[in-house]
Amino acid sequence: MRSFSRRLVRLSHLVGALTAMIAGVALILFGLASLLALQLAPVAWRDALLIALGLAAIGYGLWRLSGLVVLPLDTTPSPDGELVVGFRRAGRPPQVVVLSGGAGMLVLSGLGDHVERMTCIVPAQDPVEYYYRAAGLFNFQNVYYVVPTPVPLDVRAEIDDGTLADVRHLALNPQIAEHHVSRLYLGDPASAKTPLPRLVAEAIRDADAIILGPGSLFESVVPNMLIDAFREALAASAARKLYVCNLMTEPGRTTGFSVADHIRTIKRYAGFAPDYVLVNAQRIDSEIHRLYAAANQSPVYLAPDEYEETAVLPGDRDGQRRVVIEGSVVIEADLASSVIQYTATLDNPNQSRAVHVLRHDGDKLTATVLELLRRT
Repeated sequence: MRSFSRRLVRLSHLVGALTAMIAGVALILFGLASLLALQLAPVAWRDALLIALGLAAIGYGLWRLSGLVVLPLDTTPSPDGELVVGFRRAGRPPQVVVLSGGAGMLVLSGLGDHVERMTCIVPAQDPVEYYYRAAGLFNFQNVYYVVPTPVPLDVRAEIDDGTLADVRHLALNPQIAEHHVSRLYLGDPASAKTPLPRLVAEAIRDADAIILGPGSLFESVVPNMLIDAFREALAASAARKLYVCNLMTEPGRTTGFSVADHIRTIKRYAGFAPDYVLVNAQRIDSEIHRLYAAANQSPVYLAPDEYEETAVLPGDRDGQRRVVIEGSVVIEADLASSVIQYTATLDNPNQSRAVHVLRHDGDKLTATVLELLRRT
């Protein structure tokens, strides 16, 4: 029944155009029938007028229909299993900016096949290291790599217990695993005035969408926002801002964080809330859950007590309402996959063991992002 009502709702958008075309056909038939009846000349002008009105009505209906008829962009299925037949007016494909670390950029590299340009901006604390991590991106179509600063910036974190540390070393300190970052700052406050490279400024200005993540919140997403010019460019951009929320909390960085905490952190440092936040809805296998729990990590799920209000996402013709948190529309989708990763221990580097880990799935994430861009 629900499927039937959804189809009726979608067809309702065609009613106006089809009504105009049917009325036009009726007027033309009536006018032709009157002419064929060999009416006298004084009445013939009326029949010609009816035919002209009919042609105008059909033209108007076709014009309306041209804005509603859908054309397939690709054969990528939507996350809910339906084949999405999208529509985009004639013009260039979108330009996308990705703000993440090397691993996150690789996850989203498949977007390069669907966009005009994908510009990857790496974290400011170690652009050279991330350059080598992301070097493989040059093999992907329409994917470009840029650094936000010519030299690395000293990005530091203050933990909720008062510990101060280099943001790159947080994951290596087991003593703070049960804590989280309370403040991120630049070791040299003057470096906040670092000018923005032209390529970075132009990419942000021309972007149709800016994707934050996937990647470590305090190590991959937030650091560049400590640069005044970068933060101002993001805020001024008319692009849709999407945040890919972490699958799991990070020891010593986001321990205990909810979806709302992640959004509030971006809002605190960027000065705005993302338009959309993608959250993994896939439930984690109990064995994988135990492995992460042993490392002081827990899944980042959408909790019922975080709901503030709901809103209808543009393009959702079935009227489905989405959760809004801190001004961001939160979208739950299957975004992850369990993979086997081989790791070595510090005690015995020559020996490795296989463990199951949860990672963002590139294909799933790309399909979800494309569907969201198509709708908005």
